[in-house]
Amino acid sequence: MYGFTVIKGVFSIADMPSLQDKVWIRLWNENSPDIRDRVVGWRKQSAVTRIDRPSRIQRARRLGYKAKQGIVVVRMRVGTGGMRKQRPTGGRRPKHLGVTRIKGDDSMKKVAERRVLEKYPNMKLLGSYFVYKDGKHYWFEIILADPQHPRIAQDKEIRNRLGASAA
Repeated sequence: MYGFTVIKGVFSIADMPSLQDKVWIRLWNENSPDIRDRVVGWRKQSAVTRIDRPSRIQRARRLGYKAKQGIVVVRMRVGTGGMRKQRPTGGRRPKHLGVTRIKGDDSMKKVAERRVLEKYPNMKLLGSYFVYKDGKHYWFEIILADPQHPRIAQDKEIRNRLGASAA
């Protein structure tokens, strides 16, 4: 009747991308020179790189990031592509070997989180988010907190987040 539809449900601001997120997505879609220049440097770094501050600060804050001692931000590079199974050696050879086109159950984001947690065993995961993707790699930024650090132990909000994620 009025030319618009009413959507029923509960929506929060966190569900909608922020202005900064929209800018980041637009730059990524346009393949902006700003991001491309950054990524050239990222490719030369190691796969797990600790960084001073997040690239997408508002996204990081929604996940629990605060600029305080005991919180670490890590940029993780994960290679794209599928997995391979070992070729069958004994017995008959199946016509379709089932060696290639094997997919893992975990998303690239979960793989990145797991690898970072292996590298930093004393830290707890606060959250992670996508940063960039090219033909060969994905980059994610992972936010970690040290639950033993006095500043983190005093912070009620972060303690609650860590308690919820550990359970």
